[in-house]
Amino acid sequence: MESTKGRSRKCLKICCGLTVAVIVIFIVVSLVLYFTVFKPKDPQIIAHPTNLENLQVQLFPNVSINATLVLTLTIDNRNYGGFKFKDSLAYVYYREMLIAEIPIGHSEVPARGNLTLTVYANITGGKMATDPNFYNDIGTGHLNFTSTSIMHGKVSVLKIIKVGAKVDSVCGIAVNILTLEVDPKCHSKVDF
Repeated sequence: MESTKGRSRKCLKICCGLTVAVIVIFIVVSLVLYFTVFKPKDPQIIAHPTNLENLQVQLFPNVSINATLVLTLTIDNRNYGGFKFKDSLAYVYYREMLIAEIPIGHSEVPARGNLTLTVYANITGGKMATDPNFYNDIGTGHLNFTSTSIMHGKVSVLKIIKVGAKVDSVCGIAVNILTLEVDPKCHSKVDF
């Protein structure tokens, strides 16, 4: 009878030891994968040069400039999780003065994939002309804008793990007034 009891205790100790070993190995492997393969990386935003469209300029009796700023952006997701984001807004500033809002429709950037967006901002220059530096900028032939956006959504890894995330994007947009070329430079950051 005692030998049966001793055997069952020995089996119980082996079973508990194996269970602890498997749990420790699982935790170590999960941590190694998280900090190497699945470590979140900021998406890369590639801004393609475009043109200013529908430019209309009126100098008298009041300065008035209307144009459509076209931005084509490719979001390169370097992560193993897809990002599905909700409808959001991007804001365009001229020297910290809000001059346009751009709606961005909901979409999904696939894991290790790309998404190309083309957005249009209608710029009205009457407000810009009130800035004391506006005429100096016109004289140089370049106008510099800044665009910011915050996209809220969910990151899905292997369609099992879903985590809320926020992507902050900032673009510096240089517009050559003579050629109407638009040269944007963007960067972004992911927060969980």
